[in-house]
Amino acid sequence: MIFEDGTREPLHGHNYRVMVKGETPELKGDMVFDFLDIKPVVREVCDSLDHKLLIPKDCPRLRIDTAGKNTVITTPDESIFSIPSTDVLLLPIQNSSAELMAVYMAQEIRRIVLERHGFCFATLEVEVEETPGQSAVYVHKEEA
Repeated sequence: MIFEDGTREPLHGHNYRVMVKGETPELKGDMVFDFLDIKPVVREVCDSLDHKLLIPKDCPRLRIDTAGKNTVITTPDESIFSIPSTDVLLLPIQNSSAELMAVYMAQEIRRIVLERHGFCFATLEVEVEETPGQSAVYVHKEEA
């Protein structure tokens, strides 16, 4: 996480907890969307992030390069991290906050559900809990 003033958090990890809520104006088959269909999608999105160093590739304050088999990240304080590229996931976000992780996950869940099931939630809420009691919620509402 790179802050507005260019300072950064120390390199560390989280065991995120994710909660997804979907709404629709009409029930089909007495449900919003079958849990048997949404659970694998959410699991797939979560699994794609698991055991990786999540790097916000759209962060204007980071310089991201490759050197051989490594991804090299330079921060505003000129710290340099060289990590095997197989351990890195470059995400299309500007920072690695729980808020932006929730936005990213909601976009991915929406994309996959639409692609595989032809379904679009009227409202999709994704909560990302970083540590117990500390979470961020993103709510996406489809425009009518």
